[in-house]
Amino acid sequence: MEIREARPDDWTAVAALLAELGRPDVLGGSGAEEYERAFEAYLDRPDTVALVAEDEGAIVGFVDMEYRSRLNFSSPQAWIPDLIVTERARSRGAGRALLAAGLERAHTHGCFALTLESATWRKRAHAFYEREGMKHVSASFAKVLREGEWPPQPQEEG
Repeated sequence: MEIREARPDDWTAVAALLAELGRPDVLGGSGAEEYERAFEAYLDRPDTVALVAEDEGAIVGFVDMEYRSRLNFSSPQAWIPDLIVTERARSRGAGRALLAAGLERAHTHGCFALTLESATWRKRAHAFYEREGMKHVSASFAKVLREGEWPPQPQEEG
């Protein structure tokens, strides 16, 4: 298992993983090039990092992290919007390795905490985060402004 920084040519694999996570499937549809350009711009941002897990040359996992300033804190917060390992590769260490790489970078950037969000129905993922020493510390609320894209419909976890 190798963890490395994502590259622009990883987009197809990353987009497929995000769709598996419940994000809109943007591959092959109208505007596909726009989403690919957005990924490339994300990779160039100084306040983000995106990593992939490769197993035998195939991308099996992805994590991205943003360094966010928070009022009344003197150091940034590391926030993970996406952490996904493809179903066929789960429970083989990719998620643990991606999270560890994110934690290492958060420490390097002097972050006061690392946080992430996880859909309420992803019970297996929640158990993983707790095994990795994370604590359930908040609830997340959202007001959907454009129907159809989000939130994803609950799926059974395997």
